[in-house]
Formats: sequence, C-alpha cells, structure tokens
Amino acid sequence: MRNFFGSALGALFGILLLVAVAAGVGSLVASGESKIRKHSWLLVDLHEELLEYDPPGGILSAVTSGDVETLQRILSNLRKARLDKRIDGVIFRVSAGLAAGRAKTQEIRAAIARVREADKKVLCWSDSFDNRTYLLLAACSEVIVPPSANIEFTGFRSGSLHVKRALDKLGIRPNLHKLREYKSAAELVTQDSMSPEARENVEWMLDEMWDMFVETLEQDRGLDESKIEALMQHAYFTAEEAHERGLVDRLLYWDELEHELLREDEHELRSVSQARYARVPPKKLGLSGDKAVAVIHAQGMIFGRESGVSPLWGLTMGHETIGAELRRARLDEDVAAVVFRVDSRGGDALASDLISREVDITRQVKPVVVSMVDVAASGGYDIAYRGSKIVADPMTVTGSIGSITGKFNMSGLHDKLGITFDVVTRGPMALIDSDLRDYTEEERVRFEDNHTQFFKMWLEDVAKRRSMTFEQVELLAYGRVWSGRQAHEKGLIDELGDLDRAVALAKELAGIPADEEVTLSHYPERKGLVQSVLSGDAAATTAARFWIHRSLRRELATTLEILQHAPQAPAP
Repeated sequence: MRNFFGSALGALFGILLLVAVAAGVGSLVASGESKIRKHSWLLVDLHEELLEYDPPGGILSAVTSGDVETLQRILSNLRKARLDKRIDGVIFRVSAGLAAGRAKTQEIRAAIARVREADKKVLCWSDSFDNRTYLLLAACSEVIVPPSANIEFTGFRSGSLHVKRALDKLGIRPNLHKLREYKSAAELVTQDSMSPEARENVEWMLDEMWDMFVETLEQDRGLDESKIEALMQHAYFTAEEAHERGLVDRLLYWDELEHELLREDEHELRSVSQARYARVPPKKLGLSGDKAVAVIHAQGMIFGRESGVSPLWGLTMGHETIGAELRRARLDEDVAAVVFRVDSRGGDALASDLISREVDITRQVKPVVVSMVDVAASGGYDIAYRGSKIVADPMTVTGSIGSITGKFNMSGLHDKLGITFDVVTRGPMALIDSDLRDYTEEERVRFEDNHTQFFKMWLEDVAKRRSMTFEQVELLAYGRVWSGRQAHEKGLIDELGDLDRAVALAKELAGIPADEEVTLSHYPERKGLVQSVLSGDAAATTAARFWIHRSLRRELATTLEILQHAPQAPAP
C-alpha cells in the first residue's frame, strides 16, 4: 500500500513537473523567435547569487527556480558581444544583493575590458551598491544610478560564527582533531571566539584584498587610498553625494537611460537578454575551431558520489560525476586539452582524492590546466594540485591545506531529552565512532595517528607535484589560506589569470597555435527536456532541492534588506 501511494504521488509530481516544463519551454521558444536586430544592447541583470556554471537538474532547475545567471553565460555572451556587429554595447543592471566572490567579479571585469577595447560602451546602472559590487561597476564606461539609489561604501570586515556555548547548553561535546593551527573551521564548535592563528589568517587576507581593492579603484576611478578612506568615513551616500565625490558619473532613472539610448523614430530600446543571446552559437561569430578544449566545471561542496544540491549548503560535487566528465574528455579524440574549473571550499577528503586521481590520470593523456574561481581551498586545492598547470585569479581564495575530522558526543543532549541507549559489542574499538561517549585515550591516539598519517601523505604528494620540499609545503599548510596572488608568490599555483588565460595555456601545452580558434566544450552538458525526463526522479529531486535552496537564500536576503532599509516607525 505504501509503495502504491508513493508511486501515485511520484507520478502526480511528475505530471505537474512536465506541465511546468512544457510551459517553460514554450516561453523559451517564444522569446527566441525574433531575430536580434542591429544596434541592439545586451542586458546583463545581476542581483542575487551568481553561480560559476549551470546547476544540476538541467532545464528542470531553470523551470522551477527561474532563470539562473551564471558566470559562464556572462563570459560567453561578452565574448560574443565583443565581435557581434549587431550589438552596440552592454548594459549591466546591478544591485547590492549580488552574491559573487571577488574572483568572479574580476573575471567579469576582464571581459568588460575586452568589450571596451573593441570600442563598445559598457554601461553600469545600479539601484544599490556596496564596496563589493562597486568593483564591478568601476570597470564600466559609466556608472549610472537613480536619484534614490541606496549606496553604502564602507571598509572591509570578516567575522566568524561560534556555536560552542550553544553546544555546551545542549550537552554536546565535539571530539575533533584538526591539522592544524590555522584550520579555523573547527573553531565554529570548539571555541567561542577566533584563535590568534585564525585572526592572523583573516588579517593577512584582508590586507591583501584591501591592497588589490585600492589598486583597482585608483586605476579605474582615480581614487587613491586616502580618497577611498575619506569616502568610507562618510559610509552612507545619497546619489547626489556619490556623484559629487566621484563614485558615480550620472543620475538617471532606468526609463531615462532607456530613452537616451533610443534610436530615432523608435519607442522601445533595442535590447537582448542574457538568456536569448546565449542561444546565439559562438560558431556564428567565428569563436570555434576544428580542435576542442573541454572546460569541466567542478563547483560546490565536495561530497558523495553524484553531484547534486543540498537545500542548506547549496551545490555539491560528487566524485563519480566529476570523474565521469574527466574520463569523457580524456577519451574524446576531438578534445586536445582540458581546463578544469574549480570553485569549491572543500569537503570530504576521500571524494576529493578520488577526483584528484582522475585529474592525474587525465593529465598523463592530455594537458589539464586548472582554473581556480572564487575559492579552491582545502579539498578544492586537493582536486587541483595534480593538474599540468594551475591558474588562479589574484583574488581567488586558495590553500587551506589541512584537515578536520572527528565526532560529537551527544550523550549530554540525550540525557536532557530523557533518551537512553543500551549497546552490546564484540571485538575491540567497536565504539570508537559512537556518539554515546568521548574517545578513550587509546581510541584518541589511534584516531589521531590515522588522521595524521593520511594528511602527511597529502603533504608529501603536494611537495612532489609542486617541486618543493616537505618542509616548504608544511610552512604553507596546516590550514593557512592565501589569495591567488600570495599563492603564486609561494609556489602553490603557476600563473595568475582568468578562464581566457587558462584556455590559452591549455592550447600552448597541446601544441595549438595561439591565434587558432578552438571550440570550448563545457561539461557537464546541460540536460534538455527529454534527457531530464528520462533521468526520472533524480533530475526532479535535484531541481526541487535547488528550488528550496534558492528560495531560502532569497527569503534571507529579502529579510535582511527590509531590516536594513525599512523606515523607522515613530515611537508611541
């Protein structure tokens, strides 16, 4: 009976989902019927989380969660717009809600620069911005805001969350082993404030980000460090104040900007959306060749076998999913080289090593250039260091070569809840992983020794691959986190650069002339309607999880926005 109801509910959900898909596909087809006219403007709207690549779930994720903006779609469209004679320029619509790391922002900035070099305008219109989003705005030909824009321009901050006291109240005791001082993630549950080492790590990273921020704004806007600090002292700006002090160029409402860009005898701006322009094949603009470079995207927390979505943690990459894509590129005779795009804070050590192994096998067959995005740290560095070459943005967060493992003793919480357990065992160490008690001294020694042995193997291999001594790598490890610029200086990566530089390096290693165009084949391929339906429950479940994740993020962002900008009610 249970199976019957489960099947019936599954079938009903499937039917509803197919109806939604049909509606979504119909909308997509309808929006793509008209041709792109000459003198059009490409519109790029950025106001929430920016993924590096398409989420799992294929078209079902797009239908259930709405159009999902990705870094890859932006870079691809800007690459085409630079050459497309039908496109007069690009307009970015940016809000402070944009959730993109500094490396993603830098990649967009570099692409904007290439469009501007082609004598095309790139305008940025923003209804709200802060110091993080301003890095993107500053790259544009003009920064335009409405007279009512919300503008916050303050110094940098970086904090840490600690739940140790809450765990103490609940009667939960962490039994963790971390390697070592700078692996601060463990401090979430083991301390109630930053350790001196964690604070030191944060300080040198903030110093690095600050230096690059100042360098960028001085180059783009002529704002030196003293001017930036004076602006940050003011903190909150009206649009008029921001204009007077050189943060923005003009004040215009969106309709006024549209009207200004109208051609004679037209009543509507000739524009093309990101989604629509993405359907223009690069080949039409000469951006393809006989040889291919596979761009394999590895984003999210490293965990499990198959890539998916956690409603709380977001995208996850599974070792079997990523491994299959690496093998596919390795065996494809048309693929001359691989660019492995890594955007991950890490995760499970075993899954990381299994992906790293596939990178190593592929590297022995054809070049594998690792291209780091916002973060390639801990397990994210583990899956990267065996590549032929490693390229990172100066603002990429990388390193964090360390490890945390252990268990939680839940007995105190069980006592508070009146829960009891009775256990029968056979053989030694049967309770070593039990959450009913702490490790015994003998268990702790065995557990920590095993953890240390595996970590030492990792350090030795990093030293071998990076042509360093064990002692040199050790000084860079134990959880220390570096910017891409610092990692380059210290030998953890090979070059500084974006995706374009990674592709150029892959071509060089594969013996392809620099001026020869190649076809970029992105993996995993986005699943279409038929593939998604044939995937059955897996695609539907992933799409549902992604919808929940996006909804939670949006609700949190909306709540924070309301709390920050809602007018204060008068006291009674």
